Amino acid sequence: MLSEHPADASPLGKSSAYVSVYTPSLLFPIPRLPKWQELGLDAAALPFHGVDIWNCYELSWLTPSGKPEVAAAEFVFPIKAARIVESKSFKLYLNSFNQTVFRDRQEVQQTLEADLSVAAQGPVMVRLLGMQQLHNAGMLPLTGECLDTEDVEISRYHYDPALLALRLPSVQVSEQLYSHLLKSNCPVTGQPDWGSLQISYRGPQLDRAALLRYLVSFRQHADFHEQCVERIFMDISKLLGEGCELTVYARYVRRGGLDINPYRSTQPGVPENLRLARQ
Repeated sequence: MLSEHPADASPLGKSSAYVSVYTPSLLFPIPRLPKWQELGLDAAALPFHGVDIWNCYELSWLTPSGKPEVAAAEFVFPIKAARIVESKSFKLYLNSFNQTVFRDRQEVQQTLEADLSVAAQGPVMVRLLGMQQLHNAGMLPLTGECLDTEDVEISRYHYDPALLALRLPSVQVSEQLYSHLLKSNCPVTGQPDWGSLQISYRGPQLDRAALLRYLVSFRQHADFHEQCVERIFMDISKLLGEGCELTVYARYVRRGGLDINPYRSTQPGVPENLRLARQ
C-alpha cells in the first residue's frame, strides 16, 4: 500500500469474495471534498462543469424464467454529487446482479440509478445497451491534433505543473489537442491507469512540447482518474488566465469491465460518450 488514503478501507488492493446475489452495501463511496480542498477549490463555487462517465461491459442478471440477460451500461455521475464510487467496490456490486432475478430491464436500470445515487449523494443517470446497440455504436477517434508526434526529449515522470508553458502569450487561439500517452497510478494499489486525453481551449497558445512533457509527468503520479483530470484542468486554466475557455476530457482504458471517463469544462453540458479503439 502506497500511503494512507480514503480508499484504504475499501476492497481495493485486498482479496475479495465475489458475491453473486444483489448486495448494494458493497458500494464504497469516497468524498470529493478533500481533493478539491487540496486543489484550493470551493465546492460551492467550482470553476468547471462536468460529469464522470463510466461504461460497463460485464453486466448480467436473471429473468423470472431463470434465463440470463447481458447488457452494457452507461453511468453518468454529476460532479455536483458529493462522492465518487471506488471502482473495485463498483465492480463487486455489479457482480452481485449475476444470480439475482429482476422483472425486466427497467427494474435493473431503476435499481442501479437508486443505489448509485445514494452512494454518490447525487442523481446518477443509467442507460442500458443491448449487444446490437453496442455494436451499432461503433468506435470513434478523438478529434483535433495529436501531441504524440512532437519530437521532444522527456526526462521527468513525476507530476510537475512547472513544465507547462505558453508559446504565444499575446496571441489568442482556439485549438483542440489530444494525446494517448496519459498514464497515472492507482493511489492505493499502484496499478497503472492508461488513458487518452483531449484538451480543447481558447486563449493564449500553449506550447505543445511543454504540454506533452507535462502530461507525461503524470506517469508516476498517484491519483484517481477524476482527480488527475481536475488537476490538469486547474493547471492549464491557471496558465491560460482569466476569461479562457477550457475543456479537459479523459478516456481511460477499462479494468474489470469498467472504464472511467472524466469531463471538466468551463462550459456546461455533457460530452459525447465516444468509445476509443483501446476501450
